[in-house]
Amino acid sequence: MPVAPDRSSARADKTATHADHSVARAAVELRRQDIPAAAATPFVDPALSDRFMRNHTYLRISLTERCSLRCVYCMPENGVDLTPDARLLRTDEMMRIARLLVNAGVNKIRLTGGEPTVRRDLPEIVGGLNTLRPNGLRQIALTSNGIALPRMLPSLVLNGLDRLNISIDTLDRDRFIKITRRDGLPRVLEAIDLALELGLAPLKLNCVLMAGVNDDELLALAELSRARPIDVRFIEYMPFDGNRWKHESMMPFEDMLGRLKREHPTLAKQPTPANDVAVSWKLPESAGSVSFIASMTQPFCGSCNRIRLTADGSLKVCLFGSREVSLRDAMREGATDAELLELVGGALQRKHAAHAGMHAIAATKNRPMTTIGG
Repeated sequence: MPVAPDRSSARADKTATHADHSVARAAVELRRQDIPAAAATPFVDPALSDRFMRNHTYLRISLTERCSLRCVYCMPENGVDLTPDARLLRTDEMMRIARLLVNAGVNKIRLTGGEPTVRRDLPEIVGGLNTLRPNGLRQIALTSNGIALPRMLPSLVLNGLDRLNISIDTLDRDRFIKITRRDGLPRVLEAIDLALELGLAPLKLNCVLMAGVNDDELLALAELSRARPIDVRFIEYMPFDGNRWKHESMMPFEDMLGRLKREHPTLAKQPTPANDVAVSWKLPESAGSVSFIASMTQPFCGSCNRIRLTADGSLKVCLFGSREVSLRDAMREGATDAELLELVGGALQRKHAAHAGMHAIAATKNRPMTTIGG
């Protein structure tokens, strides 16, 4: 005789899930209320300033070179040669660098990859960074492809996650498979719904728009900002090792904006915070916004405040620069915190005023994006 389904158990699981989500949402609201007003002249150690008076208060940490997708603009078709585990940064080493740089004036940390959610200890890493708030850390953010977020996001929020970017380049399932070489669009859409339910607003959606690939979806993707507090961010296709970048594949910011304005003549430009890499606009009567990141055609190097720590412990002061400094090697050779900060300062003193331009970047040896960190 067949066993009847235990509906009471199913209802209990659903109730528990709703309770977890409510607690996570409350945690987000409490953290927003606790963020102190920015000081008029916040402390920044001179080591975080470069020759052009740019203060680098934003640290992006790549937690892994691994990814659950194989996006054509990010990773070579056959994947990448992964760094041996012994040469990757240990969690305690990553936390040491994070603590050092927060004490020096970094106030925002974004966790990237690869895909950071492939790290099973990601909630614990977020929780560790959360302990740095008294030291001056004001925001913990994450960039993810969304595949694992439906099961992991409540825990991340409870451990201290404040902001989230989810990558989504198409709303068509077949095209998603072609771009990412995997089938995962339903889970990404589920992650978007959950992030908004948990109060991670405005939620940023990253879309790399490529001519002849997904540029025909610009208007449909922009519409995602209409009813909900979503910032749809269109990103110019950037050259990295192994992604077969071509100038013809890159859709310039002005072309994207022109298409949007033709459809929405009353498109309104929005103010953006200092050091923001995007220019933002608003569709008529929309809850969210549409932004453009024009790294190639209108670079924002003059206000750059970012430094990057790769999964293997190298410091990159420019996304497109090939120069790196191994903080991992320095730590393992016994460097003190003062010596590590001196290495960071030296790297920033060598930072250029601007990158060399898209064609020079395409011809310069760098890493694949997945080993740099998004």
